[in-house]
Amino acid sequence: MNNFKTSVIIPAYNCSATISKTINSLLKQRHMPDEIIIVDDGSTDDTAQIVKQYRQVHYVFQKNSGPAAARNNGAFLSHGDILFFTDSDCVPTQDWIMEGLKGFSHEEIGAVCGTYGNANPQYVLSRCIHDEIQFRHHHLVPDEPKVFGSYNVAIRRGLFVRLSGFNQKYSQASGEDNDLSYRLRKSGHKIIFNRKFKVDHFHTTSLMKYLLEQFRHGFWRAKMYRDHVNMVLGDDYTFWKDSVEIILAFIFIFSISVSLGVPLFNVFWPGALLLLISIELFFAFRMISRKKDVFFGFVVMLFRVFFRGAGFSSGILRFFLNQ
Repeated sequence: MNNFKTSVIIPAYNCSATISKTINSLLKQRHMPDEIIIVDDGSTDDTAQIVKQYRQVHYVFQKNSGPAAARNNGAFLSHGDILFFTDSDCVPTQDWIMEGLKGFSHEEIGAVCGTYGNANPQYVLSRCIHDEIQFRHHHLVPDEPKVFGSYNVAIRRGLFVRLSGFNQKYSQASGEDNDLSYRLRKSGHKIIFNRKFKVDHFHTTSLMKYLLEQFRHGFWRAKMYRDHVNMVLGDDYTFWKDSVEIILAFIFIFSISVSLGVPLFNVFWPGALLLLISIELFFAFRMISRKKDVFFGFVVMLFRVFFRGAGFSSGILRFFLNQ
Protein backbone atom coordinates (compact mmCIF):
# COMPACT_ATOMS: atom_id res chain seq x y z
CA MET A 1 0.00 0.00 0.00
CA ASN A 2 1.33 3.42 -0.96
CA ASN A 3 1.89 6.31 1.46
CA PHE A 4 -0.64 8.75 0.06
CA LYS A 5 -2.42 10.98 2.55
CA THR A 6 -6.17 10.75 2.09
CA SER A 7 -8.97 13.28 2.50
CA VAL A 8 -12.65 12.39 2.38
CA ILE A 9 -14.96 15.18 1.20
CA ILE A 10 -18.73 14.99 1.52
CA PRO A 11 -21.24 17.64 0.45
CA ALA A 12 -24.23 17.66 2.78
CA TYR A 13 -27.67 19.18 2.46
CA ASN A 14 -30.59 18.32 4.78
CA CYS A 15 -29.24 14.82 5.33
CA SER A 16 -29.90 14.30 9.02
CA ALA A 17 -31.50 10.90 8.31
CA THR A 18 -28.34 9.36 6.82
CA ILE A 19 -25.22 11.44 7.61
CA SER A 20 -24.39 9.61 10.86
CA LYS A 21 -24.34 6.29 8.95
CA THR A 22 -21.94 7.81 6.44
CA ILE A 23 -19.59 9.13 9.13
CA ASN A 24 -19.68 5.94 11.20
CA SER A 25 -18.69 3.89 8.15
CA LEU A 26 -15.70 6.17 7.57
CA LEU A 27 -14.57 5.78 11.17
CA LYS A 28 -14.57 1.97 10.72
CA GLN A 29 -12.34 1.87 7.64
CA ARG A 30 -9.58 -0.73 7.59
CA HIS A 31 -7.36 2.01 6.15
CA MET A 32 -8.36 5.13 8.04
CA PRO A 33 -8.56 8.43 6.11
CA ASP A 34 -6.25 11.19 7.30
CA GLU A 35 -9.10 13.70 7.35
CA ILE A 36 -12.85 13.85 6.87
CA ILE A 37 -14.37 17.11 5.67
CA ILE A 38 -18.13 17.62 5.52
CA VAL A 39 -19.32 20.76 3.76
CA ASP A 40 -22.84 21.73 4.82
CA ASP A 41 -24.49 23.37 1.82
CA GLY A 42 -26.89 25.52 3.83
CA SER A 43 -28.91 22.76 5.53
CA THR A 44 -32.05 23.72 7.44
CA ASP A 45 -32.49 20.45 9.34
CA ASP A 46 -30.35 18.89 12.10
CA THR A 47 -27.38 18.07 9.86
CA ALA A 48 -25.04 20.55 11.59
CA GLN A 49 -25.86 19.33 15.11
CA ILE A 50 -25.28 15.70 14.13
CA VAL A 51 -21.96 16.29 12.34
CA LYS A 52 -20.58 18.49 15.13
CA GLN A 53 -20.90 15.55 17.54
CA TYR A 54 -17.95 13.88 15.76
CA ARG A 55 -14.60 15.30 16.86
CA GLN A 56 -12.83 13.51 14.00
CA VAL A 57 -14.81 15.44 11.35
CA HIS A 58 -13.96 18.91 10.03
CA TYR A 59 -17.33 20.63 9.63
CA VAL A 60 -17.62 23.51 7.14
CA PHE A 61 -20.75 25.57 6.52
CA GLN A 62 -21.45 27.43 3.29
CA LYS A 63 -24.40 29.36 1.92
CA ASN A 64 -26.49 27.09 -0.31
CA SER A 65 -24.51 26.98 -3.57
CA GLY A 66 -24.87 23.41 -4.80
CA PRO A 67 -22.82 20.20 -4.42
CA ALA A 68 -20.14 21.21 -6.95
CA ALA A 69 -19.30 24.29 -4.88
CA ALA A 70 -19.42 22.26 -1.66
CA ARG A 71 -17.00 19.65 -2.99
CA ASN A 72 -14.63 22.33 -4.25
CA ASN A 73 -14.78 24.14 -0.92
CA GLY A 74 -13.86 20.95 0.92
CA ALA A 75 -11.18 19.95 -1.59
CA PHE A 76 -9.36 23.28 -1.47
CA LEU A 77 -9.37 23.14 2.35
CA SER A 78 -7.99 19.59 2.36
CA HIS A 79 -4.39 18.42 2.84
CA GLY A 80 -4.50 14.93 1.35
CA ASP A 81 -2.71 13.66 -1.75
CA ILE A 82 -5.83 11.74 -2.82
CA LEU A 83 -9.33 13.18 -2.48
CA PHE A 84 -12.13 10.71 -1.84
CA PHE A 85 -15.61 11.94 -2.73
CA THR A 86 -18.88 10.37 -1.68
CA ASP A 87 -22.36 11.61 -0.79
CA SER A 88 -24.22 12.09 2.47
CA ASP A 89 -26.68 9.29 1.63
CA CYS A 90 -23.90 6.77 0.96
CA VAL A 91 -22.26 4.26 3.31
CA PRO A 92 -18.74 3.26 2.21
CA THR A 93 -17.76 -0.37 2.76
CA GLN A 94 -14.92 -1.13 5.19
CA ASP A 95 -12.35 -1.54 2.40
CA TRP A 96 -13.39 1.66 0.61
CA ILE A 97 -10.24 3.72 1.20
CA MET A 98 -7.99 0.71 0.65
CA GLU A 99 -9.66 -0.26 -2.64
CA GLY A 100 -9.58 3.32 -3.88
CA LEU A 101 -5.86 3.66 -3.23
CA LYS A 102 -5.07 0.43 -5.09
CA GLY A 103 -5.86 2.10 -8.38
CA PHE A 104 -3.16 4.79 -8.19
CA SER A 105 -0.36 2.53 -9.38
CA HIS A 106 0.85 4.85 -12.16
CA GLU A 107 1.10 8.61 -12.57
CA GLU A 108 -1.21 8.67 -15.61
CA ILE A 109 -4.08 7.37 -13.48
CA GLY A 110 -5.90 10.52 -12.38
CA ALA A 111 -9.01 9.03 -10.80
CA VAL A 112 -10.44 5.76 -9.50
CA CYS A 113 -14.20 5.27 -9.50
CA GLY A 114 -16.40 2.55 -8.10
CA THR A 115 -19.87 1.15 -7.84
CA TYR A 116 -22.98 1.12 -5.67
CA GLY A 117 -24.46 -1.32 -3.19
CA ASN A 118 -28.11 -0.96 -2.16
CA ALA A 119 -28.63 0.35 1.38
CA ASN A 120 -32.44 0.03 1.32
CA PRO A 121 -33.36 -3.05 -0.76
CA GLN A 122 -36.67 -3.50 1.09
CA TYR A 123 -38.26 -0.89 -1.22
CA VAL A 124 -39.29 -1.88 -4.75
CA LEU A 125 -38.28 1.48 -6.28
CA SER A 126 -34.86 1.24 -4.66
CA ARG A 127 -34.39 -2.28 -6.04
CA CYS A 128 -35.35 -1.20 -9.57
CA ILE A 129 -33.03 1.83 -9.52
CA HIS A 130 -30.20 -0.30 -8.17
CA ASP A 131 -30.74 -3.11 -10.69
CA GLU A 132 -30.48 -0.67 -13.59
CA ILE A 133 -27.27 0.84 -12.22
CA GLN A 134 -25.75 -2.60 -11.80
CA PHE A 135 -26.76 -3.58 -15.32
CA ARG A 136 -24.95 -0.54 -16.69
CA HIS A 137 -21.90 -1.11 -14.50
CA HIS A 138 -21.62 -4.76 -15.52
CA HIS A 139 -22.50 -4.49 -19.22
CA LEU A 140 -21.37 -1.01 -20.26
CA VAL A 141 -18.63 0.38 -18.00
CA PRO A 142 -15.11 -0.79 -19.01
CA ASP A 143 -12.02 -0.96 -16.80
CA GLU A 144 -10.97 2.48 -18.09
CA PRO A 145 -14.23 4.43 -18.47
CA LYS A 146 -14.82 7.90 -19.88
CA VAL A 147 -16.89 9.01 -16.91
CA PHE A 148 -17.17 8.71 -13.13
CA GLY A 149 -19.88 9.53 -10.61
CA SER A 150 -19.08 11.93 -7.76
CA TYR A 151 -20.88 9.61 -5.31
CA ASN A 152 -17.83 7.32 -5.36
CA VAL A 153 -14.55 8.58 -6.79
CA ALA A 154 -10.97 9.24 -5.68
CA ILE A 155 -8.91 11.89 -7.51
CA ARG A 156 -5.33 13.10 -7.24
CA ARG A 157 -5.52 16.43 -5.43
CA GLY A 158 -2.86 18.11 -7.58
CA LEU A 159 -4.74 17.21 -10.74
CA PHE A 160 -8.05 18.29 -9.21
CA VAL A 161 -6.57 21.71 -8.42
CA ARG A 162 -5.06 22.10 -11.90
CA LEU A 163 -8.47 21.38 -13.41
CA SER A 164 -10.09 23.92 -11.02
CA GLY A 165 -12.28 21.18 -9.57
CA PHE A 166 -15.94 20.78 -10.36
CA ASN A 167 -17.59 23.33 -12.63
CA GLN A 168 -19.80 25.33 -10.26
CA LYS A 169 -21.99 26.50 -13.14
CA TYR A 170 -23.64 23.11 -12.70
CA SER A 171 -25.43 24.50 -9.68
CA GLN A 172 -27.52 21.41 -8.93
CA ALA A 173 -26.61 17.77 -8.44
CA SER A 174 -26.30 16.73 -12.08
CA GLY A 175 -23.68 16.89 -14.80
CA GLU A 176 -20.81 18.29 -12.74
CA ASP A 177 -19.16 14.89 -12.36
CA ASN A 178 -19.50 14.07 -16.07
CA ASP A 179 -17.96 17.44 -16.91
CA LEU A 180 -14.95 16.91 -14.63
CA SER A 181 -14.51 13.35 -15.96
CA TYR A 182 -14.29 14.56 -19.54
CA ARG A 183 -11.87 17.36 -18.68
CA LEU A 184 -9.69 14.96 -16.68
CA ARG A 185 -9.36 12.59 -19.63
CA LYS A 186 -8.66 15.47 -22.02
CA SER A 187 -5.73 16.39 -19.75
CA GLY A 188 -4.14 13.05 -20.65
CA HIS A 189 -5.04 11.10 -17.50
CA LYS A 190 -6.93 7.84 -17.11
CA ILE A 191 -9.95 6.88 -15.02
CA ILE A 192 -9.90 3.38 -13.51
CA PHE A 193 -13.07 1.49 -12.57
CA ASN A 194 -12.67 -0.80 -9.55
CA ARG A 195 -15.74 -2.94 -8.87
CA LYS A 196 -14.58 -3.60 -5.29
CA PHE A 197 -14.50 0.15 -4.57
CA LYS A 198 -18.07 0.40 -3.30
CA VAL A 199 -20.49 2.53 -1.31
CA ASP A 200 -23.99 1.44 -0.30
CA HIS A 201 -26.55 4.03 -1.35
CA PHE A 202 -29.93 4.95 0.11
CA HIS A 203 -31.90 5.26 -3.12
CA THR A 204 -34.99 7.41 -3.09
CA THR A 205 -38.21 5.59 -2.22
CA SER A 206 -40.61 8.27 -3.50
CA LEU A 207 -41.63 7.82 -7.13
CA MET A 208 -42.47 11.50 -7.63
CA LYS A 209 -39.17 12.60 -6.09
CA TYR A 210 -37.33 10.20 -8.39
CA LEU A 211 -39.16 11.48 -11.49
CA LEU A 212 -38.41 15.08 -10.55
CA GLU A 213 -34.74 14.12 -10.15
CA GLN A 214 -34.88 12.72 -13.68
CA PHE A 215 -36.31 16.03 -14.91
CA ARG A 216 -33.30 17.73 -13.31
CA HIS A 217 -30.88 15.29 -14.94
CA GLY A 218 -32.46 15.93 -18.33
CA PHE A 219 -32.19 19.69 -17.80
CA TRP A 220 -28.47 19.67 -16.93
CA ARG A 221 -27.67 17.08 -19.61
CA ALA A 222 -28.52 19.78 -22.16
CA LYS A 223 -25.73 21.97 -20.75
CA MET A 224 -23.39 19.01 -20.57
CA TYR A 225 -23.95 18.22 -24.26
CA ARG A 226 -23.44 21.87 -25.15
CA ASP A 227 -20.11 21.81 -23.27
CA HIS A 228 -19.06 18.36 -24.53
CA VAL A 229 -20.84 17.73 -27.84
CA ASN A 230 -18.70 14.65 -28.55
CA MET A 231 -20.46 12.81 -25.69
CA VAL A 232 -23.96 13.03 -27.18
CA LEU A 233 -23.81 9.42 -28.39
CA GLY A 234 -22.78 7.99 -25.00
CA ASP A 235 -20.02 7.89 -22.40
CA ASP A 236 -19.73 4.26 -21.17
CA TYR A 237 -22.68 4.71 -18.78
CA THR A 238 -25.30 5.93 -21.24
CA PHE A 239 -25.99 4.11 -24.52
CA TRP A 240 -28.31 4.23 -27.54
CA LYS A 241 -31.47 3.56 -25.49
CA ASP A 242 -31.04 6.81 -23.57
CA SER A 243 -31.13 8.87 -26.77
CA VAL A 244 -33.65 6.87 -28.81
CA GLU A 245 -36.30 6.86 -26.07
CA ILE A 246 -36.20 10.66 -25.80
CA ILE A 247 -36.54 11.00 -29.59
CA LEU A 248 -39.53 8.62 -29.58
CA ALA A 249 -41.15 10.58 -26.74
CA PHE A 250 -40.72 13.81 -28.74
CA ILE A 251 -42.22 12.19 -31.87
CA PHE A 252 -45.17 10.89 -29.83
CA ILE A 253 -45.96 14.22 -28.18
CA PHE A 254 -45.44 16.24 -31.37
CA SER A 255 -47.51 13.88 -33.51
CA ILE A 256 -50.43 13.61 -31.12
CA SER A 257 -50.49 17.39 -30.72
CA VAL A 258 -50.34 18.17 -34.44
CA SER A 259 -52.85 15.44 -35.28
CA LEU A 260 -55.57 17.51 -33.62
CA GLY A 261 -55.35 19.86 -36.62
CA VAL A 262 -53.70 17.59 -39.18
CA PRO A 263 -55.24 14.08 -39.01
CA LEU A 264 -52.43 12.70 -41.21
CA PHE A 265 -50.17 12.68 -38.13
CA ASN A 266 -52.44 10.09 -36.49
CA VAL A 267 -50.33 7.44 -38.25
CA PHE A 268 -47.16 8.49 -36.41
CA TRP A 269 -47.92 8.65 -32.69
CA PRO A 270 -49.23 5.07 -32.22
CA GLY A 271 -46.06 3.68 -33.82
CA ALA A 272 -43.78 5.88 -31.72
CA LEU A 273 -45.61 4.91 -28.53
CA LEU A 274 -45.59 1.20 -29.38
CA LEU A 275 -41.87 1.24 -30.13
CA LEU A 276 -41.15 3.18 -26.94
CA ILE A 277 -43.18 0.72 -24.86
CA SER A 278 -41.40 -2.20 -26.52
CA ILE A 279 -37.95 -0.78 -25.75
CA GLU A 280 -38.80 -0.04 -22.10
CA LEU A 281 -40.39 -3.45 -21.59
CA PHE A 282 -37.43 -5.25 -23.19
CA PHE A 283 -34.92 -3.49 -20.96
CA ALA A 284 -37.10 -3.88 -17.86
CA PHE A 285 -36.82 -7.65 -18.37
CA ARG A 286 -33.06 -7.32 -19.04
CA MET A 287 -32.26 -5.01 -16.12
CA ILE A 288 -34.62 -5.92 -13.26
CA SER A 289 -33.42 -8.97 -11.37
CA ARG A 290 -36.65 -9.96 -9.59
CA LYS A 291 -39.55 -11.02 -11.82
CA LYS A 292 -42.09 -9.55 -9.40
CA ASP A 293 -40.46 -6.11 -9.84
CA VAL A 294 -40.36 -6.09 -13.65
CA PHE A 295 -43.75 -4.49 -14.34
CA PHE A 296 -43.16 -1.78 -11.75
CA GLY A 297 -39.71 -1.15 -13.22
CA PHE A 298 -41.20 -0.92 -16.72
CA VAL A 299 -43.78 1.66 -15.60
CA VAL A 300 -41.08 3.74 -13.87
CA MET A 301 -38.86 3.63 -16.97
CA LEU A 302 -41.74 4.67 -19.22
CA PHE A 303 -42.77 7.65 -17.09
CA ARG A 304 -39.11 8.58 -16.62
CA VAL A 305 -38.65 9.08 -20.37
CA PHE A 306 -41.20 11.89 -20.42
CA PHE A 307 -39.78 13.59 -17.32
CA ARG A 308 -36.24 13.40 -18.73
CA GLY A 309 -37.49 14.66 -22.08
CA ALA A 310 -39.29 17.59 -20.46
CA GLY A 311 -36.16 18.45 -18.51
CA PHE A 312 -33.98 18.18 -21.60
CA SER A 313 -36.35 20.44 -23.54
CA SER A 314 -36.20 23.00 -20.73
CA GLY A 315 -32.41 22.74 -20.75
CA ILE A 316 -32.25 23.36 -24.50
CA LEU A 317 -34.35 26.50 -24.05
CA ARG A 318 -32.11 27.64 -21.20
CA PHE A 319 -28.64 26.78 -22.47
CA PHE A 320 -28.98 26.92 -26.27
CA LEU A 321 -31.73 29.40 -27.12
CA ASN A 322 -31.49 31.80 -24.19
CA GLN A 323 -27.77 32.54 -24.07
